[in-house]
Amino acid sequence: MLTSLADGPKHGYAITLDVEQLAGVRLGPGTLYGALSRLESRGLIEALPADERRRPYRLTDAGSAALTEHLQTLEHVARSGLDRLRVAEALG
Repeated sequence: MLTSLADGPKHGYAITLDVEQLAGVRLGPGTLYGALSRLESRGLIEALPADERRRPYRLTDAGSAALTEHLQTLEHVARSGLDRLRVAEALG
């Protein structure tokens, strides 16, 4: 969800569509709004004023920093895994 908000504010339905496209996971309303509530309480996202019936959310500076750190960790893990597979294939 943080990755979805990295390119700008989105309301719940737009986040759901983006997460489905990015990760292949369809979030139900309970999962979506529960996660939004937890992320907001941790200061990683913030709700913006409602636009008609839709409430957009945006990434905070803390959320951007947390996302950057997490993505760098994932990048390191992926790179290490691929390197190990190459070594195993060369030996095997």
